Amino acid sequence: MTLLKCATLIAQNVKDTAKRYEVWFGYSIVETGNINAGLAASWGAPNSAGKPYVIMQPASGQKVFLRLIQGDTVESYAPIRTLGWAATEICVQDVEEVNKRMVESPFEIIGAPKPLDGFPTVKPMQVRGPDNEVIYLTEIKADGPSTGLPVPQSLVDRPFIMVLACRDLRESIAWIERVFGFEMIDPVAIHYSMISLAFDLHEDEKVELVTVKWRGEVFLELDQYPSEVTEREKHQGELPPGVAITTIEHPDFSRLEGHWDCSPVRRHGALYEGRMTGVMKSPDGALLEVIERAQ
Repeated sequence: MTLLKCATLIAQNVKDTAKRYEVWFGYSIVETGNINAGLAASWGAPNSAGKPYVIMQPASGQKVFLRLIQGDTVESYAPIRTLGWAATEICVQDVEEVNKRMVESPFEIIGAPKPLDGFPTVKPMQVRGPDNEVIYLTEIKADGPSTGLPVPQSLVDRPFIMVLACRDLRESIAWIERVFGFEMIDPVAIHYSMISLAFDLHEDEKVELVTVKWRGEVFLELDQYPSEVTEREKHQGELPPGVAITTIEHPDFSRLEGHWDCSPVRRHGALYEGRMTGVMKSPDGALLEVIERAQ
């Protein structure tokens, strides 16, 4: 029932990066090609036109994808330090088993498996890939509809939450509620190890976040970042490094009128399936691609 459809990551070499996700995550390629000019323009990234891309799917067969788009390295980019899409969270069946796999992999473990502060049934670990992409690999200890979290069908399954770094959490909350009408929890403050390490926060300092749901299922997380957070630099006319785009579905396009940065057009392929798709930007400029979902 999730509305989440795709996490788009920037890769220095899409073939090499795709091979890593095949070998270590069990993902398979479902589409390859070059970004067409119209799609690149919709993102405000005309210089990304013609860049090779790969779309990948988890071993479970669920149609929630990773899309890798080739792009040049941005030397100033440091994960978990800038505004925008900070991380892709992927559900796993056994995080300790995944950790053993990651030890042998080219992915750097930046957070060992441990229960999430305030959420004892959620046990994530965090890795950073060679393209400076951050992936949370999360085991959910309790299942069932009440959790709002998925039950993985393969050792490493699909992206299930996209994590957004915000300058003003309440402004971002208001935008999500006003534009999309999604259900949101009240802000909670937790010890957030990734942000604490990135910004050298005091050990007692907590970070506020909210999660976003549709029909009870969580699919977005909004994090309040420290005041030292900066804009994410990118090459002129290209997509930003790291997680560049999040793609979701929405069941009521009429609600979204007047909010588009690029008006919807019909797009094709494994991700879009011939449906109307438009682009918006969050208050901090993060790209959100929205596909029309049948009621």
